[in-house]
Amino acid sequence: MEVTIRSAEKSDVAGIKGIYAQPHAYSGTLQLPYPSEALWQSRFDNASADYHNLVAITNGKVIGQLGLMVSTRPRRKHVAGFGMAVCASVLGQGVATRLLESALHMCDNWLNIERVELEVFTDNKAAIALYRKFGFVIEGEHVSSAFKNGVYADVYSMARLRAAVVVKP
Repeated sequence: MEVTIRSAEKSDVAGIKGIYAQPHAYSGTLQLPYPSEALWQSRFDNASADYHNLVAITNGKVIGQLGLMVSTRPRRKHVAGFGMAVCASVLGQGVATRLLESALHMCDNWLNIERVELEVFTDNKAAIALYRKFGFVIEGEHVSSAFKNGVYADVYSMARLRAAVVVKP
């Protein structure tokens, strides 16, 4: 499958909303079920310059999205976080890998980001394995951190320090 990674455009909003409307996406992220297109349009229209919205495209269709948020706090400008989801139909086909590669390339080579951090549900083994592949390590566990599928769920805090990985130009 040929996948292109690029910045999201206004015309991608319906596709992004479609991804996050899938049960695996809203249960694996902090999104709520049944997102409206207006909500995603508002997020797109009101995004700050420190938010980088990447999409994965195949055959003209949005199949993945990664939002990279660079901290605006003066003493944390070297830090970014991200959220990501991929269409259920392409899970396990390398789309999340391509999105994360692209985001980390931006962080390492263009944004001067030293630390990339995230939170992931402790039962999301595939995501944890992906993050570890890119040099992320578990820094802590937050018990009952988020309400998910009717129960409180635990999350790991994970981070990747640029100094701890070999950066590819």
